[in-house]
This record gives sequence, structure tokens and C-alpha cells, in this order.
Amino acid sequence: MSTIRQSICFGCFNRGGVTPDQLIREAASIGYASVEMLPEEHWDQVRDAGMDIAIVVGHASLPDGLNKRENHDRIEDELLANMDQAVEYGIPGLICFSGNREGKSDDEGRDNCIEGLLRVAKAAEEKGVTLCMELLNSKVNHPDYQCDYTDWGVSVCNGVGSPRVKLLYDIYHMQIMEGDLIRTIRDNIDHIGHFHTAGNPGRNDLDETQEIFYPPVMRAIAETGYTGYVGHEFVPLGDPLAAMRAAYDTCNV
Repeated sequence: MSTIRQSICFGCFNRGGVTPDQLIREAASIGYASVEMLPEEHWDQVRDAGMDIAIVVGHASLPDGLNKRENHDRIEDELLANMDQAVEYGIPGLICFSGNREGKSDDEGRDNCIEGLLRVAKAAEEKGVTLCMELLNSKVNHPDYQCDYTDWGVSVCNGVGSPRVKLLYDIYHMQIMEGDLIRTIRDNIDHIGHFHTAGNPGRNDLDETQEIFYPPVMRAIAETGYTGYVGHEFVPLGDPLAAMRAAYDTCNV
């Protein structure tokens, strides 16, 4: 059993002829602890296979997120409804998005995100569900996305001041934006509720063709005492099931 509780992002591996049944069975056979970000129709099957559902998306629209006050009513309703589902299925985390800047300064966007998350933080605490704002790169994949640096995300978490509001630290995205992965993870682990992986450049397999050497990154995460999940969110270049096994072995520290 891996020290790191590894998870598979469903949509990345449900391709190339791999059916949901095959993906779930193979993930369990390899030793994965979770399958995440998958349609609700497959949740029971994952649980029946002895795995968890580590995290799912908590509200609609990545670019149109919490940094806009006009979205707060909608997002509050969506998060509260999804918290109830998360409790029913034992899902510990929900993904949240800052949204795109669209001219908003870092201070304005931060303050709006804090205001929106404060509306649901108490409910998250009562239900034991962690809201994880995702760090994404604005250089390659998500132009204009506001939560694109760790320090900005941490400032949101500090502003909310809840143990149930944290960050989804996507290693691929933060390698593009700021690098210095291990130091940043160690310094901010108290604010990280979930991790994602992918190779850079290309967002593909965690192999020798990309610049992130994942074993020491995983060891650094394990050494912090982190007990959450690390979800593989890359698009395999070859056979998805073989890529699942290779990623597990690479990160099995």
C-alpha cells in the first residue's frame, strides 16, 4: 500500500476504449484508494469496489466563479446541495474555482472569493466537507484565471479562516506558474486539501519525457504528514490502463 493515497481522475482514463467498469476494476486491482471527478452514476460502483471518491466538482463554471459577487447566490446553492451529496457518499472534498479576472484586481478578486466562501464555510465545517479552491495556470491552459499563484490562494484561505477551506494544489499547473514545488508544498501544506498531477510540458504521463521528477515530490508530500489524496489528472499518450499502473508505481513512495 502506498504511503500516498493515490486517486484516478475518471475522465482522463475513461478513453481509448476503456470502459468505466474496466477503469474502476483496474484501479482497485492496482491499489488506488480513490476514483474522483466522475459522474454520479458510477459512485456506487466505486464504493462497491472498496475505493473512495476523493473529490468532485462543487459548483458550475470554472471561468465564472467566486470572484464575482453576482455568482455568490448560485454558487452557495450549488455547494450546499453538493455538500449533502458528499456527506451521503463519504466524499471528503469539493472543488471550487476563483473564476477569471475579467479586469478584477488581485485584491478585489481575493475579497470577493473570501466573501463567497464565508457564506458556506460554517456548513462545510458542520458537514465535514473540505472546499478546495483549485490552483490553475493562466499561462497555457486557463488564460485570465485568477487563482493562479499559491500565495494568492493562501491569502483567500487565511481570509476565510476555516479548516474546511483549502487549496487544490495542482502540481502541473504550479510548475508552469511558479516552480519551486517542494519548498512551496512544505511551506503551505496546512492550506492544501488535495493534489493533482500531470507531466509538464504536455499534461501527459509522469515519465522521463517531462520535466517534473515526481518521486521526490511525492516523498516531500508524505514527509509533511499529509493524509489526503493525490489525484492523477493527466491524459495518457498510450494505453490508459498501463498509464494508470505506471503512475501508481511512480508515486508509490
